[in-house]
Amino acid sequence: MNTTAVAIPPLPADWPADEAAARAVQDRLRGRVVRDEPGPPPGAGHVTGVDVAYDDERDVVAAAVVVLDAADLTVVEEATAVGRVAFPYVPGLLAFRELPAVLAALEALTADPGLVVCDGYGVAHPRRFGLASHLGVLTGRPTIGVAKNPFTFAYEAPGAARGSVAPLRDGAEEVGGALRTRDGVKPVFVSVGHRVSLETAYAHVLHLTPRYRLPETTRRADALCRAALREATG
Repeated sequence: MNTTAVAIPPLPADWPADEAAARAVQDRLRGRVVRDEPGPPPGAGHVTGVDVAYDDERDVVAAAVVVLDAADLTVVEEATAVGRVAFPYVPGLLAFRELPAVLAALEALTADPGLVVCDGYGVAHPRRFGLASHLGVLTGRPTIGVAKNPFTFAYEAPGAARGSVAPLRDGAEEVGGALRTRDGVKPVFVSVGHRVSLETAYAHVLHLTPRYRLPETTRRADALCRAALREATG
């Protein structure tokens, strides 16, 4: 399969240049997150993985998007975008480093992405507006976040069986869940991004993990963005 490769376009003139401006954007857009829609059913239509890789020495970022047929998890289309990093590394503001590349790769697709699965967080974020939520609000697409660690939030270990889940909490607020995708293996951390319920997000992640801990969307996008970065940096 051919992979569409594009360059990241110049940043918009109003792209945040510092932490204060970025936080103000998060605060302004956070209220647009939709959390009362169930979202598309697992196994129907398309589902798209998003991931990003960096070469910090060269200040280069590569994003990959991989569209899968949700029924059988075969690849429908792929795209990458490579260019300069758009924002310094600041915990809680990673979306501003990644979004220009991710948006460019998504725009290069000809297929409908369907549900978009981000390697990161949605509302499980200190300001309830991680990459999955930010991307969902900007594109209008249903999104979820599936992270490898719980960020700063507390949780009790879910049961050992695949499909067991335990709430991910910020104080008394449930912001996501620790979901066991393989028997006895460390859970992944799932949160709503935009236009998907948490229960639907869990169901999607279990459908996307027939063999491994991480969703097929994440595994394939991770491999593709790393390959794109190696090609771009020689």
